[in-house]
Amino acid sequence: MKVVIPGGTGHLGRVLSRALAGEGHEVVVLTRREVRPEPGVRHVRWDGRGAGPWSAEVDGSDVVLNLAGRSVNCRYTRANLREMMHSRVDSARVVGGAIARAARPPRVWLQMSTATIYAHSHDRPNDETTGVLGGDEPDVPAYWAYSVDIAKAWEREQQLAATPHTRKVALRTAMVMSPEPGGAFAMLLRLTRLGLGGPVAGGGQYLSWIHEDDLVRAIGFLAGRDDLSGPVNLAAPEPLPYCEFLRELRAAAGVPVGLPATKWLAEIGAFVLRSDTELLLKSRRVVPGRLLEAGFTFEYQQWPAAAADLVRRSRGPLRPVG
Repeated sequence: MKVVIPGGTGHLGRVLSRALAGEGHEVVVLTRREVRPEPGVRHVRWDGRGAGPWSAEVDGSDVVLNLAGRSVNCRYTRANLREMMHSRVDSARVVGGAIARAARPPRVWLQMSTATIYAHSHDRPNDETTGVLGGDEPDVPAYWAYSVDIAKAWEREQQLAATPHTRKVALRTAMVMSPEPGGAFAMLLRLTRLGLGGPVAGGGQYLSWIHEDDLVRAIGFLAGRDDLSGPVNLAAPEPLPYCEFLRELRAAAGVPVGLPATKWLAEIGAFVLRSDTELLLKSRRVVPGRLLEAGFTFEYQQWPAAAADLVRRSRGPLRPVG
């Protein structure tokens, strides 16, 4: 297959482009900046906001996998939230336009989305059919609703695109666990090894996750299933509370204790790491209803086995945080 990946130079893009190229697919990454060459991956410049010569790569491709958008691993200032919104909506709009104009449009458009679209929830899992979308939950910070608005706008832009010959799938993706430097797992493992991997604000909030190997396999599964369109949750079947998640990570890393953090300590830590506590405090209890119904099997259904594998693959010197 020829796979075009707008925004494929970030953490997830590196994971997916490397895996797809390793499987023998032709991979074209659309990027705003000069990047280091990677084996089997061709880089083409675009600005993510308007049509250009890059559109020729979409014409005749098999799969478009749009990952473009400003990273959520930042402080949620007004400026950053606006950039998250515009970078996602604008890129989805121009990708949809390129597909609409293509003489040979791709078979499928896989559009990155996020599990954050669901409501803050402790007591019930959210699947694609019965899940409750967020935005108006009581007793949560008001700015959390903007993250949900971003996710909704992201998906809406794909839905509105006039691409009748291209199947569209919105990938509501949980936190991807990968040993690749720069991702969430690398940061959590670093903190755990420093003795800071204890529960945050009590640890009762749920964390939905997916192992990178299952993410890659799910992308291939969805690309090949012509009967699946619309939103699909990319998350392991068994989300778990943060306190249990971190306890299993400590066990896998051989770290006996982890200092707990109150909410205000988490705020300080997030400020130092140039991130935001929403990533830690929002309870994301998301399950992959449609994938399981379609017959997809997870290699890593439970976190203990996934954590053991990821720690094994992450052996080496500690890297600085931030």
